[in-house]
Amino acid sequence: MSSPRQIRLSPPPGAGYFARVDVAALAADLRAGRVSPRDLVETALSEATRRQPALNAFVTLDQTGAPAAADQAARELAAGVDRGPLHGVPVAIKDMIDVRGLPTTAGSRHFAGHIARQDAECVRRLREAGAIVIGKTTTHEFANGPTGDRAATGPTHNPYAPGHMAGGSSSGSAAAVAAGIVPLALGTDTGGSVRIPAACCGVVGLRPTHGAVTAEGVVPLAPSLDTVGPLARTAADCRLLWTAMAPGPRPPSATPRIGWLPPDSLHPTAPAIARAARDLAGGLVTGNVFAPELKELRAAYRAIQGSEAYALHAERLATAPELYGEEVRERLRAGGEVPGRDYARALAIRDRARERVTGLLHHHDVLALPTIPLAPPALDSRADQIGGEPVDVHAALLALTSPWSVLGLPAVSVPAGLVDGLPAGLQLIGPPGSEHHLLTVAERLQNTNP
Repeated sequence: MSSPRQIRLSPPPGAGYFARVDVAALAADLRAGRVSPRDLVETALSEATRRQPALNAFVTLDQTGAPAAADQAARELAAGVDRGPLHGVPVAIKDMIDVRGLPTTAGSRHFAGHIARQDAECVRRLREAGAIVIGKTTTHEFANGPTGDRAATGPTHNPYAPGHMAGGSSSGSAAAVAAGIVPLALGTDTGGSVRIPAACCGVVGLRPTHGAVTAEGVVPLAPSLDTVGPLARTAADCRLLWTAMAPGPRPPSATPRIGWLPPDSLHPTAPAIARAARDLAGGLVTGNVFAPELKELRAAYRAIQGSEAYALHAERLATAPELYGEEVRERLRAGGEVPGRDYARALAIRDRARERVTGLLHHHDVLALPTIPLAPPALDSRADQIGGEPVDVHAALLALTSPWSVLGLPAVSVPAGLVDGLPAGLQLIGPPGSEHHLLTVAERLQNTNP
């Protein structure tokens, strides 16, 4: 295999091969015959097995189908059939997303034994691009939690510090990428479920514009908020995965004007976390911006997500409540207590805030703030401190990501280095359809901050 290229954030201890090589290098090696698709797939399967006891990043590995798909990819390449940069590259898929012939359990005992009959549309597109699915990754139960430590198969551990959270709900996908098990993975994001684990694990995670990628074949949590998003070590790799799911023209990107949102205006934030994120944004920041409406969006998110999640689970809650974990069961029941007028009020808040944020994005191409306001908390903790003041862990993890979910805007989390040995993240937000521009900005920041 080729010599790895240096990328920005040092991999965690014990990281595998894919933590030190980007997809462009893998593609070059494949086409030069220095490595085969089976080599890459067997490496990924081996790393997944080796790291599983420490990380619990996977719920299913496709030990038969993935090598067979790798051999088919090799035959195609040998015959001159080239599906693009992902051809022959292993990927992992969150266990909320159907992969034909593999279990989709959604991290719950309710779905134990369920086998997907068809690929989700996003998976089908990745296969069309030549990517090879090696397995399904751990998710917080029904994707209903930002901590990643409540699933039928147990918690996902942070690759940088196994006693800490990997973030949720796409915990296994982020941990698998950070640990170098796979170069690419898919997650889902409702209130921050791609961006939060990306920040906790030191990888790049993109929440696309709501509706930009179909959710067909994805177990829903809150349909008006749910999205499917890519995770990768670098913004460049994240773009390759995103392009395979949502092909289209890549618009030219000028030097961005970044507006900095002081995070304390939304939620108390650890000074070292805010400083790491602000330092990464660097000289591209043209000034501070303020949007008091964003605080209201946090309450709007709780009403919208809670109501929609309860509606999807009401029958299961009535007939088999014992199959839920206690925490998720109570969160779902709380959603059922949201009055209809509060849901309607939340939608009105969303509309007012959208007008305000649209105005901000006319003056600034990108808005920026930390992805989460604190370091990845300890596993199972539900209370923490910021600046000596107590905070609720669930609320804190969602505080800086959920407003953008309510607005349906694209957002990307970029590694902002380590703070006391744990990853921090910078979040970039743009107008609808600006995924490529956000990834260009993220790539520029990664490349200019070695």
